[in-house]
Amino acid sequence: MSKLSRRKFIKRSFLAAIGVFVLDILWFEKYVIDWNYFDISDEKHTTLKIIQISDLHLDTLRSFHKSIAEKINTLNPDLIFITGDSVNSTDKIDTLQLFLQLINNAIPKYAIMGNWEYWGNVDIAELKHMYSKNNCELLINENRTVTIKNRQVSIIGVDDLIGGQPDFKKAIKNLKASNTNIVLSHCPQYRDTIVFLNEDVTIDLVLSGHTHGGQITFLGYAPITPRGSGQYLKGWYTDKEPKMYISKGIGTSMFPIRLGARAEMVEIDL
Repeated sequence: MSKLSRRKFIKRSFLAAIGVFVLDILWFEKYVIDWNYFDISDEKHTTLKIIQISDLHLDTLRSFHKSIAEKINTLNPDLIFITGDSVNSTDKIDTLQLFLQLINNAIPKYAIMGNWEYWGNVDIAELKHMYSKNNCELLINENRTVTIKNRQVSIIGVDDLIGGQPDFKKAIKNLKASNTNIVLSHCPQYRDTIVFLNEDVTIDLVLSGHTHGGQITFLGYAPITPRGSGQYLKGWYTDKEPKMYISKGIGTSMFPIRLGARAEMVEIDL
């Protein structure tokens, strides 16, 4: 190989590597969704299938959003949980509605607020109304108990730690006795508060988002995580009760790229 051809080879290889890297951070990790499935069911109860949707940051309805809705309909879960940061401004509520309209309306859905709903001054009344039209309740320091397959499940929705006023004691007020208690908390750091405050209620699962899995990571290390992450980053935390799962979410925050933190949908048999 001549010096000229070697130089061309190195240059082309370098440009190809750059191209693959750019394609990965701008497209693959953002739009090729990682569907993660977990079975944490037990023999004591009838198994329920739940889906977690987190951190949509919905701006424009894209083809991958439609694919997500199609797969949800195929899975036909018993419950869908939307764990905050769905929209960044009031004018995107209509886009969120278009997405929710693609999902089977018969599936019960529960949503909570994230920091961006507050930072973007999203009209909460309008958001709540839109959710209700799509069989979804927005819970702000509230709880609901539903019976599915002869199994009682209580959903406890806590307000956002950063933008809102989370109040776990208020959220569990008049909580009915249930087979299963699930907490929705956008910021995972609030789990520490739940552990500290909670003495009376057995929490079976906490679902959070917010961190985007670091969004930009290097060999699993996230140099920057958003306030409200605490010691948490992504995936399961079972070191103490209650166990918690943190979704890496769908959208992006601040910068429209992902590196080592592929967009995620979560499916859990409970």
